Amino acid sequence: MDARRGIIVTVPPPTRRGWARPEPIVESFLQEREAWLRRHLERHEQTRAELAARGGLVDGGLVRYRGELHRLRIAPAPPGRRRSSVARSGEDDADVLLLEIAARDRRPLVRVLRDWFRERAEETLWREIDRHASALGVTPAAVSLRDPRSRWGSASRERRLMFSWRLVLAPPAALETVVVHELAHLKVFGHGPGFWAVVASRVPDHARWRRWLREHSQELHAALDADEM
Repeated sequence: MDARRGIIVTVPPPTRRGWARPEPIVESFLQEREAWLRRHLERHEQTRAELAARGGLVDGGLVRYRGELHRLRIAPAPPGRRRSSVARSGEDDADVLLLEIAARDRRPLVRVLRDWFRERAEETLWREIDRHASALGVTPAAVSLRDPRSRWGSASRERRLMFSWRLVLAPPAALETVVVHELAHLKVFGHGPGFWAVVASRVPDHARWRRWLREHSQELHAALDADEM
């Protein structure tokens, strides 16, 4: 299920035996799972409505950062400043992200905020990697930050790790769980009991935070998409 494209069914190529005409098989497949599909479509629609109710990327709108909703305050940057900036502060009703937009900065507001989140994500991820890698006795060969739609992180047999920068929008414990999950793959490649024992040795309540990410996946992936706001 894709937030933008709706329900996507993947089938084998028509050259595969029995798949020259996949339509009847697909229709039967969808009918069997209609209740599940409708339940999740309703949840997706609810999430879209909640995002719209937060106001979008405007002054006074709400965005999630480190698991908590922050109110946006948007103001012009002081004269002469070449680059827009973002700063976090606290107010009585909610934490605030102050965006000071420089006239010379050609980046749209969504890009300014997204760039700031990516920087915070990189700082936080490296801090967690350094802390847990030494404890687990592993060393990643490379770490990259991307924006995948289907996973929060990955680990290759070449010890290359990838993380979604959107993890910085989630609670710190959820980000930490994904870091430990991928580092654990450098010790145990697979998801057997030995792997989960390694994860639990660093994050005992990892199941709770993996569930949080599943439940908030659509929200985090749509939160800063300009065409969603």
